[in-house]
Amino acid sequence: MTSVRRLLALPEWSGEVRVLAGAAGLDAPVYAVRPLADPGAGHPVAAGELVIVTRPPEPADWRVDALLRRVVDAGGAGVLVPSGAPDRSASPASPGVPGRSGSLASSGVPGRSGSAASPGVSRATLLLADRLGLPLLGAAGGDPLDLVVTARMLLAEPEIDRARLVLAAHQAFDDRTRTPEDVMSRLGDLLGVPVALLDDRGQPLAGETGAGGAVRVDEFVPQRVGLADGVLLARPARLPQSARPTFWLVAELRGTAAERAEIVPPALAVAAAAVQRWLLTQRLELERDARARTALLGDLLRLDGEPSAQLRRRVADAGWQLGGWHVGLRIGLRTGAVATLDLVPHTAEISRALGAEGIEAVVVEHGDGWTGWTTFAQEPTPARVRTLAARLRAAHRRLRGSIADHMGVGRPHPWPEGLAGTVAEATDAARLAATRPEAGFFLQVDQLGMAQLLLEWTRTDTFEPAARALLAPLRDQPGDLVHTLSAYLDAESSIAETAAVLGVHRNTVAARVDRVERLLGVDLGHRDERLALHLACRTVSLPGR
Repeated sequence: MTSVRRLLALPEWSGEVRVLAGAAGLDAPVYAVRPLADPGAGHPVAAGELVIVTRPPEPADWRVDALLRRVVDAGGAGVLVPSGAPDRSASPASPGVPGRSGSLASSGVPGRSGSAASPGVSRATLLLADRLGLPLLGAAGGDPLDLVVTARMLLAEPEIDRARLVLAAHQAFDDRTRTPEDVMSRLGDLLGVPVALLDDRGQPLAGETGAGGAVRVDEFVPQRVGLADGVLLARPARLPQSARPTFWLVAELRGTAAERAEIVPPALAVAAAAVQRWLLTQRLELERDARARTALLGDLLRLDGEPSAQLRRRVADAGWQLGGWHVGLRIGLRTGAVATLDLVPHTAEISRALGAEGIEAVVVEHGDGWTGWTTFAQEPTPARVRTLAARLRAAHRRLRGSIADHMGVGRPHPWPEGLAGTVAEATDAARLAATRPEAGFFLQVDQLGMAQLLLEWTRTDTFEPAARALLAPLRDQPGDLVHTLSAYLDAESSIAETAAVLGVHRNTVAARVDRVERLLGVDLGHRDERLALHLACRTVSLPGR
C-alpha cells in the first residue's frame, strides 16, 4: 500500500516537496493521483486520491480552503500546491501548531521545512489543514506534472510487478506439456517461496509447504488462507466437467513475501493452466486405452470356442494372459456414485491397491464399475485361493470409502473359455455383496453355497425345476412343511410369529422346523441357506405353479 509518507520518500519528491500542514494524515493510503489546474473547479474527488494543483494559487486563495474541504469530505489522501521558495520571514514559529518550524524539524517527516506559510497559502489555510488532519504539501520548484508522473509510476508498481510475473510465468510454462512435478519446480523458482502440489483430498504429492492442510478442498475455488505470519494461496486444477479438482497448487507466502499476495495469484493461475494441459493430455491417452481395453474385454467375454489369431495378438499387445487358471473379480460403485464418478482416472488407483497386497491383476473399466482377474500358472490349491481372497478383502478395505463399494470374487477357471465363467461368478457375487454390510460388502463364490447357485439359476429357464428339486424332500410329509418353512422364513425365523400366522402352537412350529433341517440337510441359522430356501419357497408358491 502506498501512502503520502511513501511518496515523500521518492527521490524526485524528497528535494522538491515539503509538508506545509496536516502531518497527522501522512499515513493515509493513496490510490490515485490527479492533476488539477484550478483548485476551484468542481471536479469530484475519489477516496484515496491525492490532488496536485498544477498552477500556483493566488495569495490567500479561498479556493484552496474549499478544495481541502472537498478532499476531506470525499476521503481523499491530500492536496499538493506549487508554493515556490519558502518565505522564512512570514511569521515567527509557532511550536504548538503542526506545520510550524518548531515542530517540523523534529517530526522526522521527509520533505518537512521550517517555513510557516508559503506564497499562495495563508496561515488560515495551514490551520485548516491541521484541523482537518489532511496533508497539505508544497512543491518548492519544478513542474508539478513531473511529480504526477513519478507518483503514478509508484502506484503502478504492483501492476507492473504483476505483469512482469505473469509474463515470466507464460515463458516458464510454454505450450509444451510438462508434468505437474516439473510445473511446481518451475513455479517455486519463479516465486521464490515454498510451493506444493496437493491431491483432491489435500494430501501432498510434491513440494515443500507444510501448510497445505489449511486448504478447504471441498470448496472448488481459488483460496486465500491467512497464516500466523503470512498467507497461503491455493488454486485448483481440474478437468472440464470434472466433479472435483484433480490437483491443488499452493504457494506459501510468509514474512515480507506476504506483501506480494495480490501479485502472485495470476502467476498461480498460469501454472494451474499448465497442469490442466497435462491432465487433458493424460486423459486423452487414458480414454483411448480404456476404450481399447473395454472392447477387448467384451470380445473375450463373448468368446465361444478357441480365440482367433487376431484376438490372441490383441491380448498379447495388452499384456494379458489367456493361459492358466483365472480368478475373476468385480468391483462396484455405490448407487449414488454411478452417475458422478469418472471410472477411468481411478483404474490406476485400484491397480495400486491390489499391487500393495501382492496381487497382479488385470483391471478394466466395465459398466458401472471394474471387472478384472488374476491368473495362476497352475490350478490353485484351496489354501492359495483362501490366501488370495484374504488379500483381495484387504485391498477392498483400502478402496472402500474412496471409490469402491462392494467386491465379488469368482472361482478358479482354466484357459480362455473359463475367463467368462469366473467373471460371471464374480459379478453375481458382487451383486450379492452390495446387500451384505455384515460381510463387509465382500463375497467370494466359494462362500455362497446354495445362495450363489440359486442366484445363477434365476437367470435361466431351469430355476423353477431347481427350486422344486431343492424342496422335494418336504413333499408329502405330514404337517405341510413347505408352507411352514415359507411362513417361518417370512417371519424372519421367529417361532412365535410363525405359530401365530399358522394358528398352531409354537412347539409344533419348532418341531416342524427341526424336521425341515433334518430332511434337507441344512442349517437354517446360516443366512445363505436361508436365502436359497426362501427364494425356492417363493418360486414354488407363485400362483399357477
